[in-house]
Amino acid sequence: MKENSTPNDLINESSPYLLQHAYNPVNWKPWGEEALKLAAEQNKPLLISIGYSACHWCHVMEKESFEDTAVARIMNENFICIKVDREERPDIDQIYMNAVQLMSGQGGWPLNCFATPDGRPFYGGTYFPKEQWIDVLKQLSDLYQNDLQKVDDYANKLTEGVQSSELIERKEVEKKFSISVLKDGLERWKTAFDPVDGGNNQAPKFPMPNNYQFLLNYYYHTQDSVVKNHLDLSLKKMAFGGIYDQIGGGFSRYSVDKEWKVPHFEKMLYDNAQLISLYSEAYRLDKNELYEQIVIESIAFAKRELMHPDGIFYSALDADSEGEEGKYYVWQKEELQSILGEDFQLIETHFNVNEKGYWENGNYILLRNLEDEELAKQAGLNLAEYHKRIETAKVKLLKNREKRIKPGLDDKSLTSWNALMIKALCDAYLSFGDPEYKKMAERTAHFILKNIQKEDAALYHSFKNGKASINGYLEDYSFTIEAFISLYQCTFNEFWLKEAKKLADYSIAHFYDMESGMFYFTNDKDPKLIARKMEVSDNVIPASNSSMAKGLQQLGLLLENEEYLKISTQMLSNMQESFNSYLPAASNWGILLLRKSFPYYEVAIAGKNAEKKRDNFHQHFLPNCLFLGDKDNKSTLPLLELKCINEQTTIYVCENKVCQLPVTTIEKAMKQISSH
Repeated sequence: MKENSTPNDLINESSPYLLQHAYNPVNWKPWGEEALKLAAEQNKPLLISIGYSACHWCHVMEKESFEDTAVARIMNENFICIKVDREERPDIDQIYMNAVQLMSGQGGWPLNCFATPDGRPFYGGTYFPKEQWIDVLKQLSDLYQNDLQKVDDYANKLTEGVQSSELIERKEVEKKFSISVLKDGLERWKTAFDPVDGGNNQAPKFPMPNNYQFLLNYYYHTQDSVVKNHLDLSLKKMAFGGIYDQIGGGFSRYSVDKEWKVPHFEKMLYDNAQLISLYSEAYRLDKNELYEQIVIESIAFAKRELMHPDGIFYSALDADSEGEEGKYYVWQKEELQSILGEDFQLIETHFNVNEKGYWENGNYILLRNLEDEELAKQAGLNLAEYHKRIETAKVKLLKNREKRIKPGLDDKSLTSWNALMIKALCDAYLSFGDPEYKKMAERTAHFILKNIQKEDAALYHSFKNGKASINGYLEDYSFTIEAFISLYQCTFNEFWLKEAKKLADYSIAHFYDMESGMFYFTNDKDPKLIARKMEVSDNVIPASNSSMAKGLQQLGLLLENEEYLKISTQMLSNMQESFNSYLPAASNWGILLLRKSFPYYEVAIAGKNAEKKRDNFHQHFLPNCLFLGDKDNKSTLPLLELKCINEQTTIYVCENKVCQLPVTTIEKAMKQISSH
């Protein structure tokens, strides 16, 4: 029981993260007009503390400082304290993260930023140990009371920096795009490849799925063996590492070391959705059975632990359970022996219940380092029997693990992250053909349309306890547009393109900046903050602008909408200089550049077997193709009109409004499709 039995103002919020702090002795307030008005009336600076429910160090700082009545007293007397869930309010997080990065060169969560009553930041940082936090509170309170001019001057300069950073100027439209602009950036990136464990040569190590989506696409077009080797190594090592839940499926947010061994045990929907897409697409290239296993297990994890009964997905699972990080996921040797009996020795070797897998306090993190073929040989078993024994043991371990106290669940559902999951399920369906994946994708999409979309096509950002809330951000629109295009690709149901068009038109009306040719992150109907930001850098999630540019390009081609194509081309033209500066932060833009630099085909399939032929196409990795289909001559898409000419199913490979001669077999169509 926490010391304070009287709740603060967060008690009425829906965010699990805010509710975690509802019984702190700190007089937390949610972000809003009331808190800002109170700060102005009392002439107190704002203390804006930002985090999320699955954040381990957020919990640590809460326990050390925010639950301490003496620390809370200093905070309450000198500041108006505001708690923000960064997942609910990424617009606020962007601003104050930007400010802290400008001040210190680094950022992270928990994020603690101090600002004037009108929201202009003047100091900030991430996690502060208790004694340091007390010193910071006292020094800043003293500064604000005794040298307000100094605070004001610095706040003005910092605010100007926040307002000007990441603003993009309109550039001349490129007449012809070329991958030559990637060359220097890619060569620098290659020097950071970890040749032993994959990923970047540093710790902590994040999966960064969009980086590998780009490298996968880049290899297809260039056959660069260095890129391919790094891609293969990274995907294998992530799948073998402790960052991957070897028993229950799904990935943790990052690894604290270079070997992918010790994860930060929180599991996020956005990571797992993107990694399902990545491994699904990589499977099409090489038919690597490991990738198929990862996809099947990760979808099973998401369905089992993150899916609402109505088909929408929750946000995250905490790193901690029973107050200990990773307790739910690690194993003691004696426990494994007791559960597995005679199969223990097999699992001991398979999952390194030895010095390699040892973590701390008698606990082991299950991870892999050898191929199944080699392990089966060592065990004197054929591969099929070996797999059967391992799977049986995993089922036993999962069943036993389910009896443990589970990590906390962040049960809000975010539109943008659910859109990523819809796309993931579509990618998995196209790679593996399991109709359940397509069914799940459609169910989630219909939930969004029924419960999260407003009558004017606008989206809410968050959904919890039967209620949608918070105006949608650009990421909600851009990711959902891409998700609906993916749904069209795996269903050939034009309903999804019509819905994607509604979202695109709404986005252009309320987010688009004519002057720069880019999109703001926030709706023009939203209350004004100290800056209206444009998100252009790709990170653990692609930038909403790069996602929008990709979505408009595909939608423009499918609908023959010149406005969408023109906006997409302008956006990519604006970003040309970013490829040289730091390519990993422009990887999603890089995927669009590859589409624009090489032939990008629209493959129209007309006839009763259209869906079957589409599925056959997806036995190949074809990132330079967009598929359209009509099995009964009812399509309204320009490229498919009157294409069903007889009983035979016909394939038209088209580029730039010119179609090659129609063919009737996948083999002949593949010859017409070239990556060069």
